[in-house]
Amino acid sequence: MAFIQLTSLEQQAPTQVIASVKKNQNVTIGASKEAPWLQIPPGRRGEILIEPLHPRGGLRGGSPEAGDTKISKLAALAAARKKKENDKRASSEPQAPNASVAMLQQLRTSTLSEDASDLKKSTISGLQNVASMAKDRVSIRQVRKYPGKRRNLLPAESSGDDTPRESPSLADGTERYPQEAFSILPAAAPSTFARTMLGTTQNTPSSMAECLRSLTLTLPQSFGAKAESDPFAGPSPDDVVAKAQSSSKGAKAAKTAAQPTKDDNTTDGLLASVEAVKIGEGPKPRSKNLDVLAEFERSRAKNAANFVVIGHVDAGKSTLMGRLLYELQVVDQRTVDRYRKEAEKIGKSSFALAWVLDQGTEERNRGVTIDIAMNKFETSKTIFTILDAPGHRDFIPNMIAGASQADFAVLVVDAGTGNFESGLKGQTKEHALLVRSMGVRRIVIAVNKLDTVQWSKDRFDEIHQQVSAFLTAAGFQSRNIAFVPCSGLNGDNIVKRAQDPQASWYMGPTLMEQLEASEPTSRSLDKPFRLTIADIFRGGVQNPLSVSGRLDSGNLQVGDRIIAMPAKETAVIKGVEVDQQTADWAVAGQNVILHLTDIEQQYLKSGDVICPPSAPIQNVTSVTVKILAFDHVTPMHVEIHRGRLQVPGRITQLMAVLDKVTGTVTGKKKPRLIQPGSVARVVVQLDTAVPLEAPGKVILRAGGQTVAAGLLE
Repeated sequence: MAFIQLTSLEQQAPTQVIASVKKNQNVTIGASKEAPWLQIPPGRRGEILIEPLHPRGGLRGGSPEAGDTKISKLAALAAARKKKENDKRASSEPQAPNASVAMLQQLRTSTLSEDASDLKKSTISGLQNVASMAKDRVSIRQVRKYPGKRRNLLPAESSGDDTPRESPSLADGTERYPQEAFSILPAAAPSTFARTMLGTTQNTPSSMAECLRSLTLTLPQSFGAKAESDPFAGPSPDDVVAKAQSSSKGAKAAKTAAQPTKDDNTTDGLLASVEAVKIGEGPKPRSKNLDVLAEFERSRAKNAANFVVIGHVDAGKSTLMGRLLYELQVVDQRTVDRYRKEAEKIGKSSFALAWVLDQGTEERNRGVTIDIAMNKFETSKTIFTILDAPGHRDFIPNMIAGASQADFAVLVVDAGTGNFESGLKGQTKEHALLVRSMGVRRIVIAVNKLDTVQWSKDRFDEIHQQVSAFLTAAGFQSRNIAFVPCSGLNGDNIVKRAQDPQASWYMGPTLMEQLEASEPTSRSLDKPFRLTIADIFRGGVQNPLSVSGRLDSGNLQVGDRIIAMPAKETAVIKGVEVDQQTADWAVAGQNVILHLTDIEQQYLKSGDVICPPSAPIQNVTSVTVKILAFDHVTPMHVEIHRGRLQVPGRITQLMAVLDKVTGTVTGKKKPRLIQPGSVARVVVQLDTAVPLEAPGKVILRAGGQTVAAGLLE
């Protein structure tokens, strides 16, 4: 198999190339030293072998002898197809100069006439490859199959000297690279790749020398040259879109960040640039400057009342309230049937009505209320809010949070044999003491599950006598105590009177009638507004931060600036909801949801107090409390509870024991011990500063037991 071997280009002049083709198979081709790709150190030079286009032997079926003119039909068809393709390609390619074409044609004719062997064919193929190398400028890469060491095709760095170099001479004094040698090879139009990489020239070079000189063009930035302009000099598309959106919504213009330069491309510079680009927020909510008190008088809204449902665990509190909501058609039959079907799957079919309030998975699985469950219903005169408190002793802090929002209480007792007695020793008595300590004055006792004892009037009278004596001793007045025999599971005496003949002895009002008979509490409308946060949540996409709670005093409206204590962070009221209805204002006694802006969630927590900046509540670390002792009280560590607020502290000083009626000091000052049932004045030191003010009510607990309840002085 014949090959054309390209050896060192400095060994032979180009004029000897054609003459040496007929003598041997190794043809040496030289080029000008001005060619950028030929300026290669000697240690990196290699050899390139070009395989002939037509392998020796021809197609299958032809004669292997060189002089045999007979060929097979298959070979003839292949030759005809190849000739047709060559003619078509030649007609589409640009014509070379006439002199070069004539010379190549003469060379091709003479070579084919002298020798038709495969060696001559491969030689002519090699010359054709040399010509195409000048035309495509990178033809060696097209025919290379067995490459040697890869040569560097990048042009050498320009020294800045444009003086033409002299052609080197041979030993006999003749020029090694005469300029006429380059006129042998035609110069074709540059290829698509060359035009893409090196640019387009106006004039097509007429010789190989001009082609070689034209390769000294400056390459793009990807090959080492510097870019004319920085594509990252301007703002990014995201910045442009964000700026346009901000300006279209009427927000303040975004601050334009200076782009980091090449010398300031550091981490600090990038961070400063990112922080400088901020999207403007929406317009601030504006206050309508309403006269809230006048608006409240004109609205003639219904009375609002909150009542907390308390009692021992398993007394039937949630079931009783679920039946009440079902009888008032707040909950439809379809929902109750679905709850009943789900309860039957876990073997608790009697808990279907309780699930109306107990929505948590853990509460339903355990069958106990864990946190305060809220719901509401309306009558012709009043809007009631139910606060279903947990009865288990482990969740007393949650019960305190519910009792702090109540206007009156519903105490549920179990009339079953033995259940009432165990409850009286448990949370029945403790809950009654707590609600009285929190300021609740009216209480309705629902004697539940009386159907389990066949509506026994004797059992009802026994419970009536014991509970009345206990509540009177706890501080409730007899006119504020009411008893109703009922059955929460069957719905007797809740909204409708009992139809059982055994219950015919009771002719008093139903539970619903007792609730409506409760007098509305007075509202502290003229005081600075105070709202204790009960819950913090996300109110929606447009309201990322919302808080809920009961407005203890004062009034507020949309656009008011408020301050959250103890964080001392200010915010603006963006929106107000009263009883889950959008409103422009709210007054004391209403359950509200405030949508806030200009404040982060990390500065808010349950138990914090929202107040006006002009009259803020003070953060204190020490308070004086007038307490009613439920257990022995000594200087001890305690937990102070006020609504959702819970903070550890310690009783540091027992100042005096007071008279229950007059409040004057009795006995000696600074006693060492306070007996249960006594009233005393103590000093409590808090571990952290919290918002407290007189005459707020607090609960003192220690070791999971309520030891005292008191009034701040």
